[in-house]
Amino acid sequence: MEEIAAAVRSGGAEVVIFDHDLSPTQQRNLEKAIDAKVIDRTQLILDIFASRARTREGRLQVELAQLNYLLPRLSGHGVEMSRLGGGIGTRGPGETQLETDRRRIARRIKKIADALEGVRAGRALHRQRRSAVPLATLALAGYTNAGKSTLFNRLTQAGVAVDARMFATLDPTVRPLVLPSRRRVLVSDTVGFIRNLPTTLVKAFRATLEEVTEAALVLHVVDASSPSAAEHTAHVLKVLAEIGAAEIPQILILNKMDRLPGEARGHSNARGVPISALTGAGIDQLLAAIDEALPLDPIVRATFRLSAGDGASMALLHEFGQVLRTSYYGEYCELEAEIPESLQRRLAGRQGESTTIVENTVGKSAGKSLKCRNKGT
Repeated sequence: MEEIAAAVRSGGAEVVIFDHDLSPTQQRNLEKAIDAKVIDRTQLILDIFASRARTREGRLQVELAQLNYLLPRLSGHGVEMSRLGGGIGTRGPGETQLETDRRRIARRIKKIADALEGVRAGRALHRQRRSAVPLATLALAGYTNAGKSTLFNRLTQAGVAVDARMFATLDPTVRPLVLPSRRRVLVSDTVGFIRNLPTTLVKAFRATLEEVTEAALVLHVVDASSPSAAEHTAHVLKVLAEIGAAEIPQILILNKMDRLPGEARGHSNARGVPISALTGAGIDQLLAAIDEALPLDPIVRATFRLSAGDGASMALLHEFGQVLRTSYYGEYCELEAEIPESLQRRLAGRQGESTTIVENTVGKSAGKSLKCRNKGT
């Protein structure tokens, strides 16, 4: 303590930051010994979060975490701060200001928690509507400053804010993306993770992190140019396990490959997809990997025999799939296409229209085929 106090005096420091969580007693004793303001890791992260929050939800989440952090750290002067005077003929010391503050903070915490519960219900409703389409959600996850927002903009042309600062993205953003197979998916950009993420933050940002837990596929972005890339990856996996997302399929994305020397790029980890979100290198390989790994609404190859006048079905095949072959036989048109399974079911169930699935090969592998005919054909 004497060494730290001497360093504070010689450097004229106003704040001392400890890279650990301090108990209220430790913080109070340290401030007395050092004679400067003392904050710990959690308070620093909360202050950064507070400066980044833009939406109402983000501000509520930060305020909830701040109040939960502040509540056990309130300190007063007992009777000196009492609202009623003591002495003969009075009603005693009454309620201290400290107790009043604690009760007011507890009421505010309850109010914010109720508001965030409404946010969770709203998100659940949006997810329920999306699942009826069905649209798979891809969640971008990774250590803070790994390049998630840059990749998000590269994939979706969303134009979200990109900054080299920690936690530049605090409020989640969801945008659509069309894969090479013509499948429509949604991509969600989430808050960056960090080692020893405070539990108060994990609880406060539960509504945001639910976007990760409900995703069909997690895109785990790693800064490949960082010397601590392996350590950061381990921390992200730990947080994903804590929020119940460890079992969701993942694609490891090795970002910022443009910062590596040429020989290092050639020896990149084969298990990951090397890309540069800044230059766009490797994005095509990433989209192909997403198409292959996405478990929801798999791609099927099918041959359709349609009425020559059924332009609506033909438009659907061209818009949402890849038409490989088109042949005309009198009043009928035969198309071979690779399409999402949901579209194949939709076309097979069309009522009152001349639609026949002549052949259906599940996945892209040849072999199993089956004949299907719908009503009225």
